[in-house]
Amino acid sequence: MKFFNPNYITTLFFISLFITSCSINNESIYEELEGTTLKINGELKVETNFYDNQGPHDHNFSERRRRGFTETYESGFKESYRGSSVSLSLSGNWFLNDALIGDLSNDRKFGAKSIRIRNRGYAIMSFNMDEGAQMIRVRHAKYGSDNNATWRLIASYDNGSSWFFAGTTVISSSTRLNTVTFTVNETRSVRYGIYKTSGDTNRMNIDNFEIVTATTNGGGAASRDSNLTFGNPSNANANAANYFLSKTDYTLSYNNNRGTANWVSWHLSSAWTGNTPRCNCFKQDTSLPSNFFRATTSDYTNSGFDRGHLCPSADRNGSENSNENTYFMTNIAPQAPDNNQRSWANFENYLRSLTLEGNEVHIIAGVIGTGGTGRNGFANTIDGGNITVPDSFWKVALILPNGTDDINRVTTSTRVIAVNIPNNQGISSDWTQFRTSVNTIERITGYDLLENITNSIESVLESRIDNGPSN
Repeated sequence: MKFFNPNYITTLFFISLFITSCSINNESIYEELEGTTLKINGELKVETNFYDNQGPHDHNFSERRRRGFTETYESGFKESYRGSSVSLSLSGNWFLNDALIGDLSNDRKFGAKSIRIRNRGYAIMSFNMDEGAQMIRVRHAKYGSDNNATWRLIASYDNGSSWFFAGTTVISSSTRLNTVTFTVNETRSVRYGIYKTSGDTNRMNIDNFEIVTATTNGGGAASRDSNLTFGNPSNANANAANYFLSKTDYTLSYNNNRGTANWVSWHLSSAWTGNTPRCNCFKQDTSLPSNFFRATTSDYTNSGFDRGHLCPSADRNGSENSNENTYFMTNIAPQAPDNNQRSWANFENYLRSLTLEGNEVHIIAGVIGTGGTGRNGFANTIDGGNITVPDSFWKVALILPNGTDDINRVTTSTRVIAVNIPNNQGISSDWTQFRTSVNTIERITGYDLLENITNSIESVLESRIDNGPSN
């Protein structure tokens, strides 16, 4: 009988240890611990609103315990489900039990990290909002391929000694982060948290936990808000012709059949802009699935069409990274030079000028149809048919004074500008010649562009053709 060599056994042990420590999915190194259930002492009646998209978010709060904050969890580090505290730079210390800060591909997140909760886990603030809070906004999704889970917002008024449910139960059933808002209107000192209430071992993600302490009707400081406040107009998802992509600086629906975006949505205020020069660094977008067509800058060479930005470079010149992000080819479409450099550019400049007057603008732009006229004449496609040349470029802009709680500040008097500009040479440089109604753009695209606005207000705004100033 042949015996195992002890050195061989030792070698196998260390190889096994090395493979475990270098696992591509580091889920395997998280210990299995029994969580401690949080005692809930009652329930508070709180208005709860659900959005099947990124929904409303305001950012860049200062004096966070008085003025609110948006916690992204990017600064935290916690790899274990074991209950312990974690320090977060945008808010303060939190206590996470049966929860960790995840950074795997299956963690649904904006940026690199989000909270992952399992069993009856929870993530609770270890500090108070000294002057209360008006609204809580939370983005949530189910983790990876796990089944649905439910959770509740919880609140404490005695420094975390006792907790109460606030608002209704939330179901995390999507693999895309959706938003839920809780109108708490609380004036007392209070702290909040997230408590997973069902789904057993099914895991869920929480990201961009935001507390708003007061809303303004205008005259507030410029901020960087959600790029999809007013809705996902085409219900973009994982479909190749309507593929959802969320970037730090804009959100879009990509159409693999056309080789361009269907639409791009972004928020504009003076908080996004600065003096960073154009990088002119057009680059392939490798965040698209590997089996998708991924345009390169050379695909436009000698086509007779400009590499036309949907979200403009100058709307994101607050930093080098922000500006570079506008040069992903998923934000580019073949645009007639006279469209891109005249009417389209003039409208972009006008909207930026509004931010210098204390306004913020929610913008969505896209392409429609097939066939345009560039320097080389008419074409339906470029790059051997991989990229469709649009018939026109359209844009919708909703303008508000700088402030918070934007959806609820919209009235029938809010200014909305819609344009649809032919993708041709020789057109007018006056963008006002191409004003139209939102209803018209919705009719030709099939989109619902302002779905998060109350229907009675939305119907008025979308039927109107703007006749306001142009400079």
